[in-house]
Amino acid sequence: MTRPNILVLMVDQLNGTLFPDGPADWLHAPNLKKLAARSTRFRNAYTASPLCAPGRAAFMSGQLPSATGVYDNAAEFASSIPTYAHHLRRAGYQTCLSGKMHFVGPDQLHGFEDRLTTDIYPADFGWTPDYRKPGERIEWWYHNMGSVTGAGVAETSNQMEYDDEVAYNATRKIYDLARGADARPWCLTVSFTHPHDPYVARQKYWDLYDDCAHLLPQVPAFDYADQDPHSQRIFDANDWRNFDISEENIRNSRQAYFANISYLDDKVGEILQTLQDTQQEAIILFVSDHGDMLGERGLWFKMSFFEGASRVPLMIAAPQMAPGLQTTAVSNIDVCPTLCDLAGVPMDDIAEWTTGQSLVPMGQGVERTEPVAMEYAAEASYAPMVSLRYGKWKYNRCALDPDQLFDLEADPHELNNLADVAAHQGTLTQLQAKSEARWDLAALDADVRKSQARRLVVYDALRQGGYYPWDHQPLRDASDQYMRNHMDLNVLEHAKRAPRKT
Repeated sequence: MTRPNILVLMVDQLNGTLFPDGPADWLHAPNLKKLAARSTRFRNAYTASPLCAPGRAAFMSGQLPSATGVYDNAAEFASSIPTYAHHLRRAGYQTCLSGKMHFVGPDQLHGFEDRLTTDIYPADFGWTPDYRKPGERIEWWYHNMGSVTGAGVAETSNQMEYDDEVAYNATRKIYDLARGADARPWCLTVSFTHPHDPYVARQKYWDLYDDCAHLLPQVPAFDYADQDPHSQRIFDANDWRNFDISEENIRNSRQAYFANISYLDDKVGEILQTLQDTQQEAIILFVSDHGDMLGERGLWFKMSFFEGASRVPLMIAAPQMAPGLQTTAVSNIDVCPTLCDLAGVPMDDIAEWTTGQSLVPMGQGVERTEPVAMEYAAEASYAPMVSLRYGKWKYNRCALDPDQLFDLEADPHELNNLADVAAHQGTLTQLQAKSEARWDLAALDADVRKSQARRLVVYDALRQGGYYPWDHQPLRDASDQYMRNHMDLNVLEHAKRAPRKT
């Protein structure tokens, strides 16, 4: 059979509530809006875990963090866990990654045959939280509110430099793929770090939102004492007491965030235009790893099951799936089986261990009724937290905290916890039973603690004496680039042209 090419476009920390049916009307995102018009769009898509490394390992493998062991941003993603890159490569695909995937550990490929850039974040165990020390802030890597107070305009930043490189390498790779030196179908994953904080944007994108009506959150900040226990832990982890957040800081942060969506839109446009210019066709999937609270309730960044942090945009443009809006809840763990389904690649060998489900039937009118599951066991938590999205309900559970039950249709901002309301005890009991059948929180807590303790010992040991980094080193062989004397110039000039002259 002829297998389709696949282009995966991934972004970082993009709030899914800004994509009610593709990008919100007021966002300056013409390329993403054009992509949305030909995509199956999933309004209620969720991360498997609202943090980078756990969310990405789940997205690639189709499994929750409790199955992968990737609980936090310093947990190793085991080489023995198959990813969509493994499944597709095994079936004859070229698999390539340009950009971020936050792999921790010595395996920096996880099925990708080629990786064009290094990662933006470290690959070692240095960012390991420690449940034995609740409330401890590790100053050199924990988030603080400096991203908010420092928001504004700059023409370059660490993040911009990275994403400029990601896009450049991705377009170069598309040119290479078009030259046809390798007849295999391809899967190219392009993964950006924007609009992840710090909230810094280029002037031309910043100016697009000078008159934006959305520069203040819909739900103003709560007093610390009025926050739920986990939100209080997030405030503490973010060192909120040492920062005075003004309305101007909030406006600037949100303006920069929206501006960086437009920056990303330009990058996506470059990639899609290169695909078109080289006369190649591909299935296109657009997704984020998790969201950003953007000041709602006074919360920023992620680490929460609230909609701003846990909902993600998800759009798929594929011939097998009809364009249109799907409102049933889905997860980014569904990406792996969906890509394999679209490519006609079976996952039978590991199906019993994979939680994700293919979304292709939903793009063909088939209903889905299973709940969506989320887990969180990283910084700002003192014990694992779990969540189920089931129909209009969201149910959150943690051994340390009171249960939370929200009716997202009647209460989209999750302001009214119904767990103690008599009229909703039947729903609470049903979701408690579903949650308890899925998770043994005591066993999960023990596994997280064991993982943390082991990694802290290993990290301390490896930092003594000679240190060999796990960070990916992109290979560049200049002796095989452009024109060299082992090449036939006439053959070279023809081979490097795309599209080819017929």
